[in-house]
Amino acid sequence: MTFPKDFVWGTATASYQIEGAAVQEGRGECIWTRFSHTPDKVKHGHTGDVACDHYHRYPEDVALMQSLGVGAYRFSISWARLIPNGTGAVNQAGIDFYSRLIDKLLEAGITPFVTLYHWDLPQALEDQGGWTNAALPNWFADYTALAAKQYGDRVKHWITLNEPWCTAFLGYMYGVHAPGVQDRKAAFRAAHHTHLAHGRAMQALRAEVPNAIAGTTLNVVPHEPATDDPRDVQMAHIADGLQNRWFLDPVFKGCYPADIAAHLTSRGLLDGLDLDAVSIAAQPADFVGINYYMRWLIRHDPNNPENYFTELPANAQVTHMGWEVYPQGLRDALLRLHRDYAPPAIYVTENGAAYPEPEQVTGDVLEDPERVAFLKGYLSAAAEAMAQGVPLKGFFVWSFLDNFEWAEGYTKRFGIVHVDFATQKRTLKRSALYLKQIIETGEL
Repeated sequence: MTFPKDFVWGTATASYQIEGAAVQEGRGECIWTRFSHTPDKVKHGHTGDVACDHYHRYPEDVALMQSLGVGAYRFSISWARLIPNGTGAVNQAGIDFYSRLIDKLLEAGITPFVTLYHWDLPQALEDQGGWTNAALPNWFADYTALAAKQYGDRVKHWITLNEPWCTAFLGYMYGVHAPGVQDRKAAFRAAHHTHLAHGRAMQALRAEVPNAIAGTTLNVVPHEPATDDPRDVQMAHIADGLQNRWFLDPVFKGCYPADIAAHLTSRGLLDGLDLDAVSIAAQPADFVGINYYMRWLIRHDPNNPENYFTELPANAQVTHMGWEVYPQGLRDALLRLHRDYAPPAIYVTENGAAYPEPEQVTGDVLEDPERVAFLKGYLSAAAEAMAQGVPLKGFFVWSFLDNFEWAEGYTKRFGIVHVDFATQKRTLKRSALYLKQIIETGEL
């Protein structure tokens, strides 16, 4: 299988997961700083205070990317590093850091893909309700305008939000991510405001950077019925509506899926929301990014007909996260996106796997055969989708570095570059060299 010459090969990271310098050089506190310093929220009490120290070591990291032939780097800007309180005074040191990083990338021939929000909301805004506050979309638009004005002369590729489903539901419904709220109505209110924020941010980007190539990134999760039982089939349709269509439809159609809106309205979960306002989310987009990690098999709960649960197939191969290795799910997700929504271009903005690895390594290369096999399978699935007409333009492997993996702390390693967190030593993994080979040859 071969990929086109102009196919974009990249790696991806997120600000709080790698930068460190969490409250240094003027950076404000973010919700993950607060959350990770709260007992029993993150495994082993780990925090992102230092992480991969990318804030100070970015020249070394960019040089590593360059050595692999990576053509693009997807990273996120920390809102709290640019505007410590989320609104108001700007932190020049933060502005300058990302300017240096962008310049270094361009010097290395690497195209920056900037994500404006990857889950690290300024704590000062969370203290005012965070994503449940109706003012949040306006605040986000102002922050977007600042970033676009500062970097738009050099950055052309922009992503507004990373996985708003996670922002809303992991953060405000299940409470397993920052800010740790457990409130179903708050979660749907937060989700609504992510849509409005995306729309406002797209408008701000177009105003500041008329030639911007802009879109958003969604985590698309195929939901399949575990059996042919009509109750499983119906529950899989509802689950898909809550996970996927609730976020895809506003971006592409300017409205919520009617069946899910009715389902939620009857339960009082959308009270007080102007659902028509979501039309702002359907700004003309140049692409959509999808993050793909898993599919779910859905089975109805016979003890509670309103609920469902997910299960793994028998004998499933899983990663260290317990997620099924199922490459054809990526192919199916890409085909569905192309069929149902027809975006002009698609990027896989994240795909990768965590596997158990030692904290310290010797030698120049760490062997990670499971990850190499994982990437080969998923890249093959991506190529199959392209052969069937999907306009897939690029693939970003998650993650460039082992990093702070949110509530899992440093216990899960997704990187194609190993990080010894005690010494900050970087070591290439075999998967990094496999990616280099693919970039050089265009063949799997």
